[in-house]
Amino acid sequence: MIRRTKIVATLGPASADPKVLDKMMEAGLDVVRLNFSHGTAAEHQQRCDLVRALAKTRARAVGVLVDLQGPKIRIGKFRDDRIVLKPGDHFILDAACELGDQTRVGLDYKELVKDVARGATLLLDDGRIEMWVEDVQGSEVHCKVIQGGALSNNKGINRKGGGLSAAALTDKDIEDIKTAAVIRADYLAVSFPRSAADIRQAREILRAAGGKAWIVAKIERAEAIEALEEILDAADAIMVARGDLGVEVGDAAVPALQKRMTRMARERNKLVITATQMMESMITSPIPTRAEVSDVANAVLDGTDAVMLSAETAAGQFPTEAILAMHRVCLEAEKDMEPTFGNKLLDRGFLRTDEAIAMSAVFTALHLNIKAIAAMTQSGSTALWMSRMSTNVPIYALTPEVETRRKVTLFRGVYPVNFRPAKNDRDVLLSEAEDELRRRGAVRDGDLILLTIGEPIGKPGGTNTLKIVRVGERKKA
Repeated sequence: MIRRTKIVATLGPASADPKVLDKMMEAGLDVVRLNFSHGTAAEHQQRCDLVRALAKTRARAVGVLVDLQGPKIRIGKFRDDRIVLKPGDHFILDAACELGDQTRVGLDYKELVKDVARGATLLLDDGRIEMWVEDVQGSEVHCKVIQGGALSNNKGINRKGGGLSAAALTDKDIEDIKTAAVIRADYLAVSFPRSAADIRQAREILRAAGGKAWIVAKIERAEAIEALEEILDAADAIMVARGDLGVEVGDAAVPALQKRMTRMARERNKLVITATQMMESMITSPIPTRAEVSDVANAVLDGTDAVMLSAETAAGQFPTEAILAMHRVCLEAEKDMEPTFGNKLLDRGFLRTDEAIAMSAVFTALHLNIKAIAAMTQSGSTALWMSRMSTNVPIYALTPEVETRRKVTLFRGVYPVNFRPAKNDRDVLLSEAEDELRRRGAVRDGDLILLTIGEPIGKPGGTNTLKIVRVGERKKA
């Protein structure tokens, strides 16, 4: 059994050594995340080059996801680096303050004074500190501490229920998008989008810079939940970024939202990544907690395309072990998933021939004993549509396009294959595709396989043919 759910792992100091990164690939890494909140453009370029060099030696595709920092909505620094607040304390967030003390602290986000008024609730340090806004006076937001604790330099600020007006794309993000184009990133994640306009802006900047990455909308603002349908329509994928989202909407609301977002994304033929604290204990432990195992398994059962590791592989002590643990959990969860072809799909109409072929292929595979699907594709669209169904039949995306092979590393249940046929003849292509699956050990003589192809050969979006073949019959004939 091969794993269908993909694993995204963040690179950082713990995974900088080429030997460690190579072991992570061996353990099952599918896509690397470059976190542009840290490091320089040159450092990210070097990491990307290393990933692709190692992947080439393994004769496999590994995707690259660039994750933009987004707006920094944070407090400033304290004179003594850290203070302790108690419930009932009065505290000022002061846009004019340079070094904070026990009574006040500065703001990186100067516009906070325009975004809040008496009655707002502010959450600092991922919700560990809660403050109620009593008044706004000039550059000062006067607060009463509701939930206290230690507060140190540069901690983040969220407003409960959302409402902060910071633009999704900062000047730094715009430059980083250009870097993503230069390194030929496969995916670009936009942090804190509020609407479809943020996604469209990122895509326009990326395309103008020559980038071809697919856009991932990170859902981490309360406003993004309200605009989820339009964001899904504008993006190619979403990331369920449960950290900031949980702070803004409340932790109890996140599980149901996660399921809803996963369902909506799949229904719209979009990809979905589930992220944040999936195996956080493995930063310092070689094994995950039972709760983390259940969390990953539930995301798999919901139908996520990928599960993501953050600090576990960027700064943790056990980056390879974290990937191996996630791999095991995904495999076990997938064993209990029943193939389904939802009623919504049975009732839908198709506007494109290639989408109809993709759905027909999966429907046939579920009702006939098909061992593998071979989708000969230029753009990857046929494989994407196939992957939206819940099927145990592996889908092999056979393509000569290196960018397409890297993109499909994020598609659930789809496996990229470097396929460069000798001739652009349909019968030759189908025969060579059968041989390729046999060579990989995916099928053997007597198995039924399903192949899809487009004519004229090599035209993107032109899949219009479906053929069922019994392996080995051609050679007998």
